[in-house]
Amino acid sequence: MTDAQRLAAGVDPRRALDFLAAMVRHKSYSNTPGETELARFMVAEMQKLGMDARLQPVEGERCNAIGVWKGTGGGKSLLFNGHLDTNPVTGGWTVDPWGGLVDDKFIYGIGVSNMKAGDAAYFCAVRSLIENGVRLRGDVVLTYVVGELQGGVGTIKAIEAGIRADYFINAEPTDIAALTLHAGAFNWTVELEGVTRHVSKREQACDALQAASVLVPRLNALEFSGAASEEHRAVNRCHVGVMRSALTPEFHDWRPPQVADFARLIGTGRYAPSQSEDSVLADIRRELDWLQREFPGLKAKVERQRTGQVQRASMLPFEVDRSSPIVQAINAAHRAVRRTPQPTGAIAPQCYYGTDAAHLQHRAGMQGIVCGPGGRYNTMPDERVDIVDYLDAAKIYLLTVLDICGRSA
Repeated sequence: MTDAQRLAAGVDPRRALDFLAAMVRHKSYSNTPGETELARFMVAEMQKLGMDARLQPVEGERCNAIGVWKGTGGGKSLLFNGHLDTNPVTGGWTVDPWGGLVDDKFIYGIGVSNMKAGDAAYFCAVRSLIENGVRLRGDVVLTYVVGELQGGVGTIKAIEAGIRADYFINAEPTDIAALTLHAGAFNWTVELEGVTRHVSKREQACDALQAASVLVPRLNALEFSGAASEEHRAVNRCHVGVMRSALTPEFHDWRPPQVADFARLIGTGRYAPSQSEDSVLADIRRELDWLQREFPGLKAKVERQRTGQVQRASMLPFEVDRSSPIVQAINAAHRAVRRTPQPTGAIAPQCYYGTDAAHLQHRAGMQGIVCGPGGRYNTMPDERVDIVDYLDAAKIYLLTVLDICGRSA
């Protein structure tokens, strides 16, 4: 066993699970005071390790937690990124969502998969190195951000404040696969305007509801143009999530004997780096042109989701070359820990997600990888993470830190 493998094997399972359970017990719903309460907890824990840690204001009372473990110099720096905010608890839970329950296979809790297990794993990796007296040449930067569920406002603020490193690991849940490509994501609105008549004269109408019903399956099956490769095409997805139709844009639904003359569809597009929001909208526009030919008298338009509807920063596509040092380092760490090759590439379903990795790539100009524990039990009742995946993630991160940053003599 190498010294690096000995250090990885020394990650304390009980302490690691206790730390993650403590994070789960913070009710850090997105855009609530609980986010910053958890950020304060993370700052305090990083300071206990002797790290330079502080709260970073984001907006209003919301704050990120930023910590830096300074190296001695001469090595590459590595930034870890993860969000503290969670989705709300849904129905169907059989355990306490904030209890941090641990059994012989899983740890449970709202947000434990998305993504407190990843957050805790990189903290525990750094803690183990510091407590074992390891010194690094390069810096390690730990970022715990708020507002990922609002499009990444916390990570954007950190980038705007000048927080950078040579490489990054975004710890979103991938079931410890190395995600080298994920789609860009944005929402769009389609509006259809037809011509109403009483049901007795239905033949004279242009039925917006019927047109919308024809359009939905076509959009859900739409293949976007311009993909540079099969892997790029593999991350494409168009989906209608909302459809509403009635009389006029005010949706007067008290008069069903009249043919609906208005429909609004709201959906999302997932596209590759060789495509764009504009090219996706152009593809949807071609579907609307076809629809107008099928329904004479119909007017149709598409646009990005409008002001007054849900606002969020654009999540651009993310891609890193498999030959990048960060990809090679995390692949090697996975082999050392699990003795198997790491799944690497545009891994489904994670390749359809948007993550803050896109902001770190496009806004900060950094190379990185998306890799974290959790995923298969994400966003569901009794959300949980396999204990072995969580502990292995901490070990993989530890080995990657040593590889990228280098040990100081």
